[in-house]
Amino acid sequence: MSLPAAAPSRARYTGRGRYGSQTLHAEWTKLRTLASTGWLLLGAAVLTVAVSTAADAAATCSARGCQPDSAKLTLTGVQAGQAIVAVLAILAISNEYSTAMIRVTLTAMPRRLTVLAAKAALVAGLVLRAACGSVLYLTLMALLSLGVATAVRESAVAIGLVLGLLYVFPVVTSVIGNQHWQRHLEQIGPMTAGLDIQATVNLSSLPLTPWAGLGVLALWAAGALIIGALMFCLRDA
Repeated sequence: MSLPAAAPSRARYTGRGRYGSQTLHAEWTKLRTLASTGWLLLGAAVLTVAVSTAADAAATCSARGCQPDSAKLTLTGVQAGQAIVAVLAILAISNEYSTAMIRVTLTAMPRRLTVLAAKAALVAGLVLRAACGSVLYLTLMALLSLGVATAVRESAVAIGLVLGLLYVFPVVTSVIGNQHWQRHLEQIGPMTAGLDIQATVNLSSLPLTPWAGLGVLALWAAGALIIGALMFCLRDA
């Protein structure tokens, strides 16, 4: 006797889930097609890194035994980058009010809390992937460099190998005229593939998806660490 009563509830649940996914898709389409989105995210990343680098370079510690907080200095740029992130989040909804597009949005999707929740999820996710992905990129790059340095032991040689590995793929790609081979080189290059994690717009034009690109860099880092570990264990100090 209880089965017929359960069917409408399940139908309502499915309908709400479909409505929520449609709202999320619609908000994502609007957000990624805004020209300002990509520029603001890029600006946030560049400003954060630039300010952090300047703060770290300008840091002085005159007292004997003084140890500056390098990690905190490295994150100084967050104070500048947060302003651009705030602007991005504000524009995610204020643009619609200024152009009266919000009326169209609410006509198509009258559940206002669902619309706001979709905007919140997308803004948070967009910033988190670009920011956290950049941190993961730097972490993997550090592990790759550690593996190479452990294998070759010489600082100058290790630096040359790592920098060559990073930049040889973009240089060769720019020289080769064949688009097919250009795309393959971008897919296997540790830097070109890894930096795909920072992309937030025009994702279909990327050689790899953002996370797949970061995965390529992870494989390079793992390979370098494995080779470094083997050589570290098998040879004399």
